[in-house]
Amino acid sequence: MKVNLKMLSETLGLSQTTVSRALNGYSDVSEATRKRVVEAAAQLGYQPNPQARQLATGRADAIGIVYPFGASDIGDIRFGEVVSGITERLAEHKLDLLIHSSRPDVELDTYRRLIEGRRVDAMIVARTRVDDPRIRFLQEHNFPFVAYGRTRSRIPYAWFDFDNEAGGRLAVERLVGLGHRRIALVHAPLELNFAMQRHRGFVTGLRAAGIEPHPELIIEASLDRIGGYQAVGRLLALDEPPTAVLVDNNVAGVGALRALGDSGWKPGKGMSLIVYDGIPSEIPLTCKVTGVIQPTGTSAGHALADLVVDVLAGKPLEALHSLGAPCLSVGDTDGPPPAATRRRQAAKAG
Repeated sequence: MKVNLKMLSETLGLSQTTVSRALNGYSDVSEATRKRVVEAAAQLGYQPNPQARQLATGRADAIGIVYPFGASDIGDIRFGEVVSGITERLAEHKLDLLIHSSRPDVELDTYRRLIEGRRVDAMIVARTRVDDPRIRFLQEHNFPFVAYGRTRSRIPYAWFDFDNEAGGRLAVERLVGLGHRRIALVHAPLELNFAMQRHRGFVTGLRAAGIEPHPELIIEASLDRIGGYQAVGRLLALDEPPTAVLVDNNVAGVGALRALGDSGWKPGKGMSLIVYDGIPSEIPLTCKVTGVIQPTGTSAGHALADLVVDVLAGKPLEALHSLGAPCLSVGDTDGPPPAATRRRQAAKAG
């Protein structure tokens, strides 16, 4: 028979209020009483009622993520790694992670239901936008949150992010150093903060090398494999295709790699390819793709969870920032431009 709070309190000869407060660690219960209650609960197999606990403490012991899932998100291995890291670290603090799917056009309604229903204690805002209404909503309601990515807000908030602009520059510097001058970028929609930052780093890197970005070589693509495939197809169809391309996310990067392969491309020959965040190792390849790498797996999840715990503990939001540094992982998919291209470039320069 399942032991409830009433049965436990009658066994101990204590009020239900005292037993509940002892189990929840309130300071007005003596250490001797608390120890006695905890030991009895363990011996009798008492498990607290989650709803009753929430009413007593005012806490849900859960953190929420509202994610506008599309077909590409379900297959995003990197996001799964981040979720795994968040779940693992929150469990150390006896907190659950609740993931809620939502259509993008009604995302704020989902936030409102979670907050008004007191179903979570804090939110993690994923895939932030340059101008993010979700963050404004949470700030207006004074609700705890951590942003996975920065956004344009003058009000202090906790965030975890990577130096995406530096990563864009790293890729360009690598390609320029190999001799490329006609370099393309395939990027996600620029309303997404990471895409805007990587775009800015790409443009800054080109101009630092004395190269003016060419509009026909900068293509926006949907954040999925089809978008990457179609964007690279457009680049290959140009009268003068680029000699190198940076794809600013690994989801579209898989499609870009397929488009190159379908054109007869061989790694290290023809167009050079760099994919931001690399190609997931779970996808079988005969080559290693050169990538701008950042720790977006379980370690990022741990960092996000730690920030959430600090927010709930009331630490100053101005101090709750974490910025990761990307690095370049050289593979087999980039190299100097073909000799014929180098001769054409030299003739133009002359």
